[in-house]
This record gives sequence, C-alpha cells and structure tokens, in this order.
Amino acid sequence: MNSHRILVVDDHPLFRKGVTQLLAMEPDLEVVGEAGDHARAVQLAGELDPDLILLDLHLKGSDGLQVLEALKQDDPSRRVVMLTVSDAAEDLMAAIRAGADGYLLKDAEPEQLLERIHEAAEGRTVFSEAMSAQLAAALHDEARRARGDPEGATDLTARELAVLRCVARGASNKVIGRELNIAEGTVKVHVKRLMKKLGFRSRVEAAIWATRRGLHDEQ
Repeated sequence: MNSHRILVVDDHPLFRKGVTQLLAMEPDLEVVGEAGDHARAVQLAGELDPDLILLDLHLKGSDGLQVLEALKQDDPSRRVVMLTVSDAAEDLMAAIRAGADGYLLKDAEPEQLLERIHEAAEGRTVFSEAMSAQLAAALHDEARRARGDPEGATDLTARELAVLRCVARGASNKVIGRELNIAEGTVKVHVKRLMKKLGFRSRVEAAIWATRRGLHDEQ
C-alpha cells in the first residue's frame, strides 16, 4: 500500500503531536515532517516534497496565508489544506483566494477529520461540513462578479483542457489519469502548467472558473 506523505504546520507543539498521533493510526498516511513557523514550513516543503500539507491559519510571528502564498508561489500544484479554529467566512474565502485546496476545522470529530484528510491526500478538495453553507453563499456572490477570461486561457492545449474539465468535476489526479489514460505524474504536470497559464493558485479557483464557463459540461 502506497502511503501519502504529510507535512503538519502549526505553532502549537501539543496540537502537532495530537495530529501526528491521529494520522499514525492510518496505514496509508505518514507524517514526514512538522513545522511551527513560516521559514521551517517552506524549508521542509521544499526538502520533503510532501503529498499534502496541513497548515494552521494563524502562526506566531506570521500569517498562515503568507505561508500558503509562499508555498503556492514555489509550486502551484502543491496541495495545501488549512486546519484551523476559524469558522469565519472571510477567512475561508481569503484562504481559497490564496490557493488553499481545502479548509478544515480543528474541532471536527477525529473520524470526520481523518476522512477529509484521506480525501485531500487522494487529490480531492475538502471542506468541513460546518463551512459548506458559507462556502456556497460566498461562491454565489463570487459568480455574480465573475471576471473575464484570464490571460493565457486560450493557450491551453487540448490535453490541458481535458484535465481542467476533470478538475472542475472535483476529480483527483488518480481518477483523471485513469479517465484520460495517462500517468498520475503526468496529470500533475498538466495541472501545474494550466494553473500557471491561467494565473490560478489552487484547483479550487481553477474549478470555480471552469464551472462558471460550463467547461465541466463539455465533451
């Protein structure tokens, strides 16, 4: 069984320990590193190349969003999920705009948290149930203010468009690879390239943009 490699970033050692112990219960989840500040998080992300990064929204001496932006700037395809106590809609949307691939609350039941982390590790976008209504309302408002096509949208290759349509449906890299008959690693490369061309920082933003334009319905 292939394990998903996870980096935990939180400035509370006791919480990091708790998350590490929780993930250790799952044979397919492996915590490969822990960080408590901005510099260490960016360093370990570069050295370890984890499959998933769990990032606190608030870190001592640094905003978690700044860490998120630095991680995404280095590699837009890097998967980062916020794990926080904040259930504020403005924090949720700020995280999405900064490139977050999910938003989970620390007060979730352990079983639910593990389920969401498994989904995130498989490449799916994840949100705590408590945030679903706020997300739907915020996205509805975003849709009403939909912007035009970003620069570079017309430069997507046929393969990148096919991958984008799958992303818009919420498909993981593994599922996309199976549907398009290409390697999972190749899917990751396509996702990284199309996000760079479109100027997006996360699959969430790319999916929202594609869905608004009906790309998920095209064949």
